[in-house]
Amino acid sequence: MASSPLSDAAVLGRLGERISRYRLNRNLTQDALAREAGVSLATLQRMEAGRSSQLTNLVRVLRALNLLDNLDVLIPEPPESPLQQIKLEGRKRRRARRSRSTNPPSWTWGDEE
Repeated sequence: MASSPLSDAAVLGRLGERISRYRLNRNLTQDALAREAGVSLATLQRMEAGRSSQLTNLVRVLRALNLLDNLDVLIPEPPESPLQQIKLEGRKRRRARRSRSTNPPSWTWGDEE
């Protein structure tokens, strides 16, 4: 497993700086963003300072900044394993089946009576 040269503190610091820049680009005060995100002002200040916070708080702030869709870039959807694909292939419908009814359906042309 490859590891990042950045320490946890450095990653948190970068996240905090970016949140702060996005907040300022939207011309929001810390208090306004905290209220919009549903977190306390102290929580937002802690995040922007690069200190630890609950993951739920990060999600709320990202949602308030309209950045939640970017999580797919951060953590992309993992590809299905080849074994999982084989298992799913067996469940795919490959052909239509005849009706098991012994009585054929009764129908007539619309103008016949």
